[in-house]
Amino acid sequence: MNDSTAYDSTVFPWRLVLLCCGAEILTMLGFSLVPTLLPVFTAEWGLSATQGGWLGGVYFLGYITAVPLLVSLTDRYDARRIYLLAATLAALALAGFGLFARSFVPGLLFWLFAGFGLAGTYMPGLRALTDRLPLAHQSRATAFYTASFGTGAGLSYLLLEGMGRLMPWPLLFGLAAVSVFAAVLLVAFALPPKRPEGADHRADAGWRSVLRDRRILAFCGAYCGHNWELFGFRSWLVAYLTWSHGQTPSAFTAAPGIVAALATFLAVPASILGNEGAHRWGRTTWLARVMSLSALLAMAMALVGDVGAHGLWAMGLLLVYAATMNLDSAAMTAGLLTETPADRRGKALALYACIGFAGGFIGPVAFGMALDRLGHDSSLGWSAGFLTLALGILLARLSLTLVPRPAPSPH
Repeated sequence: MNDSTAYDSTVFPWRLVLLCCGAEILTMLGFSLVPTLLPVFTAEWGLSATQGGWLGGVYFLGYITAVPLLVSLTDRYDARRIYLLAATLAALALAGFGLFARSFVPGLLFWLFAGFGLAGTYMPGLRALTDRLPLAHQSRATAFYTASFGTGAGLSYLLLEGMGRLMPWPLLFGLAAVSVFAAVLLVAFALPPKRPEGADHRADAGWRSVLRDRRILAFCGAYCGHNWELFGFRSWLVAYLTWSHGQTPSAFTAAPGIVAALATFLAVPASILGNEGAHRWGRTTWLARVMSLSALLAMAMALVGDVGAHGLWAMGLLLVYAATMNLDSAAMTAGLLTETPADRRGKALALYACIGFAGGFIGPVAFGMALDRLGHDSSLGWSAGFLTLALGILLARLSLTLVPRPAPSPH
């Protein structure tokens, strides 16, 4: 395969999609290690809830720091090259965390560099995929790719749950580093190079036109609120279930890593179905409805408080909420990607990822601050944390009002 290779637009390119999704899953196996081990680090390193929020959120701070440069470069250079360099950095950061992080500051720094690695693998990986596809397949391929993010994160929870009892936590970071390096080899040897469309253009029409595009800015704001909710939830889920089990021992909270993995795996069908729903009922209408529903479910979880005290129905509500918060992700990303000209797509994705993952940093910190203010050992503190998640997705819903309405068809 080379630059001139053309895929049959009538046949979905499963091999290429599975290759890119598989590499994404391999790079994500370390993703949930710090959030899942947060109770361990809190005890061993004497962290406050706010410091725990910083440790969970600094990954996304690294992401938003690096992503504007790395993703915008995909307009001029093959995204495959950027992916390979960033994945190598991610592998080194995970190995460094396992070897040297024994207190808050070193852990913060290594997790920051892991976030730099994510910046150069997630969206550049999507660009590497879609640059090799005809337009007819890009939306559906985007849904599968964004769903693979959740698959990798869920497997990360299972890695800790399955292996955490067999080895000390530093070795888990070593295993994750090996997994990322395997993704480097997979992409290096199985994905051929390809120059991006428009790479030879010398006139840079990108940033100014992107920053003036209300549709792009609206999707960026909505993605920020989505990630505020999603990563605030994922960063604190294991700690929440651990607290709940301490308050009211229950079979439903006895294995928090398994519950967290299940909650994360639900993102896969939810993300794919969400993109199909956007096609069926209209992107903006679909997003507005599912975001409103997600906010209501976050408020319901705030009323629940101690999930272990309420048994099966409360755990069911938690899992429904975990799925619902992912019904918007692929629909937003596919909408941005397929409706942006190819020569500006990298910059649009860079802005989208930068603003969007700022929410991934804000969400865990806001949750932790709520816990510090109202008590991380109290039901009231955890209820306040869930309300911060509702606030994030409501801001996403508000941002959608900036999406321009389509012009009426001439009669």
